Amino acid sequence: MSDDVATVRGVDVKRPAKELFPGITKLDVAEYFAAVGDAMVEHVRDRPVNLDRFPDGIGGRKLFTQAIPSHFPEPLVGRVTVPKQGGEVTHAMVNRPEALVYLAGQAVIALHRWTSRRDKLDRPDRLIMDLDPQVDDFAQIRWAAKQAGEVFRECGLEPFAMVTGSRGVHVVAPLRRTAEHADVAKVGNGIAAVLAERHPDELTTEFRIANRGDRIYLDAGRVRWGHTAVAPYSVRAKPGAPVATPLRWDELDDDTLGPRDWTVRTLPDRLEQLGGDPWADISAHAKGLAQARKALGIG
Repeated sequence: MSDDVATVRGVDVKRPAKELFPGITKLDVAEYFAAVGDAMVEHVRDRPVNLDRFPDGIGGRKLFTQAIPSHFPEPLVGRVTVPKQGGEVTHAMVNRPEALVYLAGQAVIALHRWTSRRDKLDRPDRLIMDLDPQVDDFAQIRWAAKQAGEVFRECGLEPFAMVTGSRGVHVVAPLRRTAEHADVAKVGNGIAAVLAERHPDELTTEFRIANRGDRIYLDAGRVRWGHTAVAPYSVRAKPGAPVATPLRWDELDDDTLGPRDWTVRTLPDRLEQLGGDPWADISAHAKGLAQARKALGIG
């Protein structure tokens, strides 16, 4: 390793001492992705991804990258071209842990994944309920996630929870790839409506921020075509480099749980202590939407 290049998992990282966060360098982020790469790749494999790049660190400009830069090397970083209104766009695709290391070298901090995969782009395999708080009360977010889990189960879906590394929680259900985005969105919106009806003082589907008050916003829109959600184990552009962290469901009962409890420095130890990714078998729990449609009265 020279001062200008470090090699991580066989990939050269240029300017490794460049700070992306205060006290956290490009090399630190690259080594984090190398450590969690085997687990993370399983959640982004074969999916178009959008990238948040911070060439000057999180205090500088953000480059939101949909179209993959031409200099990203193939086959290290894959490509997938998808239709877009008026044309098409070629996204990055991450199928190898080494690709994550390369992206860290390009000052990529956050990855946002599609809910569908390249061979069936019109068939999502994840339904995501994003619990978006208006105030910092994580006990209320934990409660809301458990309420969402109850309705998911009533609809025949298996819920998984992830702290986002920002403020909220994603409740995620794996799906069989049999329904198009619009049909999955109807189910997601139906679940959100049931939750808001049961708990009108705490939860809302109101799109306008000014009309939400202190209620938690139930965002079921991540499943729409071309929309993305932060990838499990992605770093977030927040002080301390927190990480989107999949949970065991029972961790929502922990009064000490917070949305940014794990960082690039601590998440690898968590995986080791748990014996691996708590979402490792998520796809084995994929369900169809017939029971959900019936429970929600959707034709």
